[in-house]
Amino acid sequence: MNKKKLAAISTVLCLMISGCSSKEETAEASDTADTNSIETADTKETTLISKDDIAIDETYENDEDGGHAIEVSGTEASYANIAVKKTGDSSGDEADFYGENAAVYAYDGATLNLSKIVVETDGTHANGVFSYGEGTTVNISDSLIETSGNCSGGLMTTGGGTMNAENLNVHTTGNSSAAIRSDRGGGNVNVTGGSYITDGKGSPAIYSTADITVSDAYLESTSSQGVVVEGQNSVTLNDVTLVADNVSKNSDKSDTYQAVMIYQSMSGDADEGLASFTMNGGSLTNKNGDIFFVNNTVAAISLSDVTIVNEDAEGVFLRAEAAGWGSEGSNGGHVTLYASRQNIDGAILVDDVSDLNLYLKDSSVFTGSINPAGEEGEVYVEIEKGSQWTLTEDSYITSLTCDADAIDLNGHKLYVDGAEYEESQASEGEAIEAVLSSSSDHGGSMPEMPADGGHGPGEGGTPPEKPDGEKPSGKPGDHNG
Repeated sequence: MNKKKLAAISTVLCLMISGCSSKEETAEASDTADTNSIETADTKETTLISKDDIAIDETYENDEDGGHAIEVSGTEASYANIAVKKTGDSSGDEADFYGENAAVYAYDGATLNLSKIVVETDGTHANGVFSYGEGTTVNISDSLIETSGNCSGGLMTTGGGTMNAENLNVHTTGNSSAAIRSDRGGGNVNVTGGSYITDGKGSPAIYSTADITVSDAYLESTSSQGVVVEGQNSVTLNDVTLVADNVSKNSDKSDTYQAVMIYQSMSGDADEGLASFTMNGGSLTNKNGDIFFVNNTVAAISLSDVTIVNEDAEGVFLRAEAAGWGSEGSNGGHVTLYASRQNIDGAILVDDVSDLNLYLKDSSVFTGSINPAGEEGEVYVEIEKGSQWTLTEDSYITSLTCDADAIDLNGHKLYVDGAEYEESQASEGEAIEAVLSSSSDHGGSMPEMPADGGHGPGEGGTPPEKPDGEKPSGKPGDHNG
């Protein structure tokens, strides 16, 4: 693999990699560097694993459509110092849900231990390493994964499987090819250290229909959202550097670009319910569009001491609104945003079928506006003593709890339930019950503030039934790319 260098510039990283191409489109990149290290958000430099670091004792190859180079079922197996090469194609649900055509495939309660391996795939629906089904666990460390075909994720987890990864170097270039990917039935994914980079359309660094935790790692998407959470699932980032440059769309269902998207596609791939995104420390750099977008779901966003850089001057901080998923009139975003020791800059927009509870705690500072064009969806703001909101435009909210010195109008006007707020006035309001409106019986009420800034355990996924002619939803990361 061409060597990479990721160097810290201010609070973010600039990435230098060699150019690469998928079967449908080419992603341009800068010249190859001469070193292979990253400096993550907590300033600890980590050396990335490269091909030169792995002594290959044996090579496993497979070129059959739908086949596997390594397949482990119902037993424990271990591989180290090997190369895995996979070509051949597949399509649709058998690959995305059940692991067909993956280079390395574990299922039926297997435990697969992988160390110092190189995985390369060049085929459609050719995922790198796949964990399928409850009781299945893949442990992988100090390894490199590269996929070049469409619908070919790096790490893939479905059906309630478990994936534990440490110090990986993952790079995908195809469309719909998240570096850390899950699909129907979800599971648990735990990632520590390493680098996870995507270049394709509809290829976020993380696509979650599972409970995914990433710590001390570098995540970058050069074409898609950085992170997507679908339905009743979660992503937790601890001391992670996340860089998102969403410049292409996998569907026309949203008018905006985003760094982090939280939604429900109604495809059946994720249960309806509370979606969670938690980020503790680290940095989030948004290069194009909005930072957060929530649609057609109830979502809890928890931010604690994160350095957030918005390089798009017109991009809003949070947009909760209807888009092309769900039923018109009941497909807004229902958001509870917790900020602890957090600086927030930018506008927050909540449309008339959406709502927001915003909690500013532990000396958090919000510099921005809420619905500056006029009142739309319900918005509750609670400002704990020691935190502050400084307005940058007129703002319209529904309810407010704050001390007398919590708000700096900064020459603008704040309207609370239609009445103009007077500066230096204490207020006592009431939070909004966030309820998911859909054709199903699922619902979600406003979540409790996580004691540790994290999230509660999600519902485990059972291996899904074989689908009966289901169609792609047009969602980011969808099976058709």
